[in-house]
Amino acid sequence: MIVHRRLLQLAGTVKGPIAACVGLGLAVSAAYVAQAVLLAAALAALVAGDVPAAVRLLLWSLAVIVVRAALLWAREAVAAWAGALVRARLRDRLIVHLGRLGPAHLTGTRTGHVQTTLVDGVEGLDPYFSRYLPQVVVTFCVPIALVGWLFTVSVAGATVLAAAVAGVLTIPRFWDATLLRRGRGRWAAFAALASDYLEAMQGMATLRAFGAAGTLGGRLAGRAHDLYLTTMRQLRISLVETGISAFFVQAGTAAAVLAATTAGSAWAVFAVLLAAAECFRPVKSLSDAWHAGYLGITAVDGIEELLAASPAVADRGTRRDFPEAPAIAFEQVTFTYPGAPRPAVRDVAFTVPAGRTVALVGPSGAGKSTLAALLHRHHDPDRGRITIGGTDVRDLTLDTLRGGVAVVAQDTYLFHGTVAENLRLARPEATDEELVAAARLAAAHDFIAELPDGYGTRLGERGATLSGGQRQRLAIARALLADAPVLVLDEATSHVDARTEQALSEVRRGRTCLMIAHRPDTIRQADHVVTLENGTVLETVA
Repeated sequence: MIVHRRLLQLAGTVKGPIAACVGLGLAVSAAYVAQAVLLAAALAALVAGDVPAAVRLLLWSLAVIVVRAALLWAREAVAAWAGALVRARLRDRLIVHLGRLGPAHLTGTRTGHVQTTLVDGVEGLDPYFSRYLPQVVVTFCVPIALVGWLFTVSVAGATVLAAAVAGVLTIPRFWDATLLRRGRGRWAAFAALASDYLEAMQGMATLRAFGAAGTLGGRLAGRAHDLYLTTMRQLRISLVETGISAFFVQAGTAAAVLAATTAGSAWAVFAVLLAAAECFRPVKSLSDAWHAGYLGITAVDGIEELLAASPAVADRGTRRDFPEAPAIAFEQVTFTYPGAPRPAVRDVAFTVPAGRTVALVGPSGAGKSTLAALLHRHHDPDRGRITIGGTDVRDLTLDTLRGGVAVVAQDTYLFHGTVAENLRLARPEATDEELVAAARLAAAHDFIAELPDGYGTRLGERGATLSGGQRQRLAIARALLADAPVLVLDEATSHVDARTEQALSEVRRGRTCLMIAHRPDTIRQADHVVTLENGTVLETVA
């Protein structure tokens, strides 16, 4: 019986439903015990020739069966409710924590590993919390109570049964550490394989273009076979434990009944026989619940690792009002990515006046996108500071900062949902009229209107049903809908035409805009141009 300390802490948010599962489990076991005692008494009455008493006892036994059926239904319903509550609350907690960690965490973590933890790992915790943990309590309470009662019936039988129960509960525990260790190794292999499969699916077009799909498929098949072998090695240990438990159950029952015959009464023999079955019933149910909840036990490392991860930036800001005159100033900013040999930007200093547009230009790797990420506080500078309206961005709460800075990136991400749902990510309460107004300003309304269901058209994953230019127009419309006073355009015009660039000039009007660009036509629209090279400011041109 593996009870993980960290999982018990996670269970703190659903103590009520788990306690209800425990209570109903005990009630169901009590019904089984009552039926066993009534049947033993009925058999003893038959042996004594008292048929009317036997009939009455059997009728009472039938009534207990009806009550037990109702209790079993209630237990299953509560277990389903508790499991759903566990999954929902834990996933909410993990998603909120992922939001706090931000993009900086995901750049160093495989997406497939996080997805496996959120989906399979959390799913496995359902039976662990709703069935396994309650059954652990039942398994300890019921046999102890029954054996204690049997000492009043047959001391010899109860003594033998107590030894068998102690053996079935303790001896298999010697394999728990090995089983858990191998389970963790299996989970790590499973998560790695899931990550590989996700990457293969996402990069299928590239694999086919280079004729590498077959090679990668063979490699994945080999890793899947290794996972199969790891699983089988783990199951062998589990089956040894199951075999030992089965031996103690069968041998303990037979020995206890044999010992009870020394009492010399039919009642004692029947009571020990039927009570022994009910002593071991919770043990068998625990084994079933263990296998159902095992995935959650082995996934706890991934869940704990995710919950223990710290954000790249701490949200210690206290100011909740965004500056009214949002001039942006980079003051001797230096930043080095973790593990990088040299700074991505070094002693960068320039100003974006309020309501003006500054273009950042330079070769790839010059530090342009790094400055945009620092402005949005995906990271904090190692030295120097960034201010908005004279306020250090670290003094603003993250929600305030990111609510005041809208970003349109080169790699536009659209979710599998309708056009309207994707636009309303920026402002969920936006009206249909506001959606249309933002789309018109971003030169997106015309192509949206031509879609089969207009703004209700469901887009493919990552907006795969749209062209690159259409995706960027939707991203621009989404940023406009946010109506933030600061706008960051990170190569946002790389797929748009002259009409959209003209619309962007209207979008930028009245906003403080930091624009990362390469196209000469785009650069000419800026009020100032800052040229970066090797992470430093090469020149500033008004």
